[in-house]
Amino acid sequence: MEVILKEDVPNLGLRGDVVKVAEGYGRNYLLPRKMAMQANEANKAVIEQMKAAAARRSATEKAQAEEAAAKLQPVELSFTRKSGDGGQLFGSVTSADIAAELAKLGFDVDRRKIQLSEPLKQVGEYTVSIKLHREVSAHIKVNVVAEVEEKAADEAPAAEAPKAETAAE
Repeated sequence: MEVILKEDVPNLGLRGDVVKVAEGYGRNYLLPRKMAMQANEANKAVIEQMKAAAARRSATEKAQAEEAAAKLQPVELSFTRKSGDGGQLFGSVTSADIAAELAKLGFDVDRRKIQLSEPLKQVGEYTVSIKLHREVSAHIKVNVVAEVEEKAADEAPAAEAPKAETAAE
């Protein structure tokens, strides 16, 4: 079955491409989701107009992505997590955590665009790539820091409190 893609489909093609797909994939997945339309002469004429509009739209999207990448470049995020011996975290820092932290800073980034091969499970400094457009990626620094023990912090004020009372007497 030949279809014309209405939008970019990973591992298949870009918007406007005419591709051959299996009957079931086209009929049951691409067509109902309006990701493609059947390739016939009438649709091929329509797709030429869509390609021109898509090229204009893609150019503006790319310009916006480059502008966002320039704004994201100096961003440095820091996460404090509990960790065990050797810097191994109890849990991890995921793309959803990074997206939430970026949202607090005013950046609207979908977590699926944050490219982590696997969640960050070690204390350290990482460079994380964010794919803003098919041709534009931004890189941000992510610091994962070990959480300071709370027991040591609790003991210090307790030791100082009696001294303050003694001085008042």
